[in-house]
Amino acid sequence: MFFLLIVIYIAFIGLGVPDSLIGSAWPAIHTELNIPVEAVSVLTLLISGCTVLSSMFSAGILNKIGTAKVTAFSTALTAAALFGFSVAPSFWVMIPLAVILGLGAGAIDSGLNNYVALHCKASHMNFLHCFYGVGVSLSPYLMSQALSNVGWRGGYRYAFYVQLIISLLLILSLPLWKKSSSAEQEEEEKNVSLSLLQMAKMKSIRLVWIIMLVTNAIEYACGVWGSTYLVTEKGFQVAHGALALTVYYAGMSIGRFVSGLLSEKVSTWRRIGIGCAVLAPAIVLMLLPLPGYVAVIGLFLIGLGNGSIYPNMIHLTPHNFGKDVSQSVMGSQIAFAYIGVMLAPPAVSLISRFFGIKIYPILLALLYIIMVLSLKLFTNYLKKQGKYNPTV
Repeated sequence: MFFLLIVIYIAFIGLGVPDSLIGSAWPAIHTELNIPVEAVSVLTLLISGCTVLSSMFSAGILNKIGTAKVTAFSTALTAAALFGFSVAPSFWVMIPLAVILGLGAGAIDSGLNNYVALHCKASHMNFLHCFYGVGVSLSPYLMSQALSNVGWRGGYRYAFYVQLIISLLLILSLPLWKKSSSAEQEEEEKNVSLSLLQMAKMKSIRLVWIIMLVTNAIEYACGVWGSTYLVTEKGFQVAHGALALTVYYAGMSIGRFVSGLLSEKVSTWRRIGIGCAVLAPAIVLMLLPLPGYVAVIGLFLIGLGNGSIYPNMIHLTPHNFGKDVSQSVMGSQIAFAYIGVMLAPPAVSLISRFFGIKIYPILLALLYIIMVLSLKLFTNYLKKQGKYNPTV
């Protein structure tokens, strides 16, 4: 199991590699291909939208083929898409490549998260999402090196090499998955695939969809708009605003790492509660008319508190809904998480256009209130059903 966990951690690095690549490469791409800068929204929406679809409908394929084969194939699929981007002669060729990239990412995310939730301790789930952060941080570095030497196509080629190595490792590791215990194999054989309509009829699943959507909406609203808010409203220089965003992501990584360390002594539900408690003063700091450095502290605390909620909710899936349907529920949860990723940045953009960026902290506060209320309703419902276990 030890070596298999190493493989899964590396696979999550691969999951993160493509996610931040297009943002760092786009200034060079749109200039070379002579396309509007706004065209990047088409690609990002396609990638996120196809990730949503892939996550939503991944349960049937994962239950039939298995997590190992689907993960290996999907990682190879994302590698092929990255290579395609590196040689794409036009924007129109990038559109089907974005579809491929999104479809591959959704299957990897759903499969690995469910496997770890079923068979590993909560600490591994938190550390796993830290490794995703390694992948997200690696690709902008690779692209920056390429832009200084061989151009953006070289950056995509570098990312392709990383992804290719990871996909080959996953293929070579297939025998490790077969060595899993017979108990684990029996659990996988008992898996039941639920349709989207069946899940939508269940109040508990609808509530967890809202929670996952909102926690990711908070994450990406800060990641995309935090720097702009500091520059526009707090008078930061552009470089300092970007540096502050690094502080925010550091808070997120620290939050997940600390949550993993605490998992042996503090229950998962308690750690989710701690995350929500840290978010409250963070939002207040953002709302108050205080100096800019206080807002940076607020962003750091938002990352610290919110960062651990997503992986801990993922870990609780088999406990809350049952191991037999966990893959279906997991896929739907991740799909709604990506819906939050898709909707939050353009929603902030649209509302700010009418009311100004000064309304940004109020939007974060509203998202926080929705998340806390949904969590309260969800736990109350689980208690009524006898499924709430505060010691998990």
